[in-house]
Amino acid sequence: MAIPVRLEVFEGPLDLLLYLIDKNKVDIYDIPIVTITDQYLAYIRNMREHDMNVVSEFLVMAATLIDIKCRMLLPKEVNEDGEEEDPRDELVQKLLEYKMVRYMSVELRDRQLDSGFNLYKKRTIPPEVANHEEPVNYEELVDGLSLKILNDIFQSLMQRQEDKIDPVRSSFGNIEKEEIDISLKATFIEAYTREHKRFSFRSLLEKQGSRSELIVTFLVVLEMIRIGKVTIEQEEAFSDIIITNNEENNERVDTAQLT
Repeated sequence: MAIPVRLEVFEGPLDLLLYLIDKNKVDIYDIPIVTITDQYLAYIRNMREHDMNVVSEFLVMAATLIDIKCRMLLPKEVNEDGEEEDPRDELVQKLLEYKMVRYMSVELRDRQLDSGFNLYKKRTIPPEVANHEEPVNYEELVDGLSLKILNDIFQSLMQRQEDKIDPVRSSFGNIEKEEIDISLKATFIEAYTREHKRFSFRSLLEKQGSRSELIVTFLVVLEMIRIGKVTIEQEEAFSDIIITNNEENNERVDTAQLT
């Protein structure tokens, strides 16, 4: 029985088989091989005038269908597990794989067509977002502030003082002991803190004229911190330390402890 079909509709033998299965509305896992083979051969007869390179592919499938048709007439073969083998299984597997590939190709083609309707905008950042800076967490910055940090700054200043010394010229002359009155220095620093209220610890140290004065000044400030006469704060790690005078505490520095 001939059926009116056109060669250009099908891309290959499997495509034609899927068309016949859909046309007859049969289950792909239970193909009526006799009906499908007859319709397939009828289609082959209408391909005589077409390119033989194309027709040869369909002829190979026709031979496969005839072979399956013949095997269906014979007693069913049994595999090693004792199960009956269906001659159509290999063909069904090929049809399922081809059907999956065809659906995927259609999906990719649709996505390609849809992509032509997409418009893209260059990435822009508003100025207020680009210039945004994370707020400074002052509690985190001053966390861990201790006398050790003060000592590190003091050591840094001492190293700077040593770097200023000329190793050759410093050996000239006599080394004389420098006498420093701790009480006078403590009185001076107390007056300095009351006058300036809030000032840089580094600036106070840099005003000292000698290494001995640096040491005494550092000791006086440590004692004032201990008795609560001044408080210190540091905005961020390794930054300058700020000293603030506490006027409500009138206890004087005990210079005897410094000596």
